[in-house]
Amino acid sequence: MRTTSELESKLSEPSERLIQDLSKLEGDIVILGVGGKMGPSLAKLVKRGVDAAGLRTKVTGVSRFSSGDLQNELEAAGIHTIAADLLDEAALAALPDASNVIYMAGNKFGTTGREYFTWAMNAYLPGRVAEKYKHSRIVAFSSGNVYPLTDITLGGASEETPPAPVGEYAQSCLGRERVFEFFSRKNGTPLVNFRLNYAIDLRYGILLEVAKAVKEGKPIDLSMGQVNVIWQGDANEMAIRSLLLCDSPPLTLNITGPETVSVRWLAERFGEKFGVAPQFNGVEQPTALLNNASTSHQLFGYPSITLRQMIEWTAAWVEAEGDTLGKPTHFQERAGAF
Repeated sequence: MRTTSELESKLSEPSERLIQDLSKLEGDIVILGVGGKMGPSLAKLVKRGVDAAGLRTKVTGVSRFSSGDLQNELEAAGIHTIAADLLDEAALAALPDASNVIYMAGNKFGTTGREYFTWAMNAYLPGRVAEKYKHSRIVAFSSGNVYPLTDITLGGASEETPPAPVGEYAQSCLGRERVFEFFSRKNGTPLVNFRLNYAIDLRYGILLEVAKAVKEGKPIDLSMGQVNVIWQGDANEMAIRSLLLCDSPPLTLNITGPETVSVRWLAERFGEKFGVAPQFNGVEQPTALLNNASTSHQLFGYPSITLRQMIEWTAAWVEAEGDTLGKPTHFQERAGAF
């Protein structure tokens, strides 16, 4: 893949298993926070999936749509759009009812100095949404940041690992889960807490950051020496398929790839492709932010796009000077300050 259109097409290509699961799903689908990094491709994936299944499901994407041409782009793809500030009570109340809700709204970067806004988005708003959509199935995007750093020899935190979030962003993510859980238990709303760790799109993500650093001869920080990654298309597919698994009390799922990936090893692979010796700063620590996603792999199967394939695509993208979103992951952050 060398162009954004090729990338968008690949990200929104529905698998047969997704089409089959969408055929079992009753009712329309609303995506709240569709304007983020993953939302547009998820919305297009849903739409292509329901069309392939021959369904009449209405797909609606809600976002502020405050800049750019995304709203027109989604409308052109057959997705209904609504421009709304979800923190505005009247705007939230006016949203259409739907049997299925994918909740992607939230705030991470810029938390430091605006902690109040992050808490409003990540912990207050979920309660308002849960009341609005009390009779719907809800898949609520969360984060692997709710877990503590774990020993790199243990394979990552699983759903059985008690949360111990570091920093206010991660704390607010756990707050989001707890608030959704409260309303799920109160109203019987079926829900999935979708704990995602590092989705990869060729325009952003850990692989892109490491590849660009290697290509440009910039040192790579090894303080977070191991990571998990998953192709964004696979993560989006798992989110959509999770609608069939919603339950009360909520089901919690870790979502990431099967490997614990060494950042040093990753840089060396890109170095081979670019003919450049990677430069490093620091040394690997004995702990890292890692998730064990074996439960979701049991439920959904392994991701369709492998780590080696992601490396190949990312290297080609960097070589071709493909578009980037300019949104670093800050995966090296160990103190939770975003």
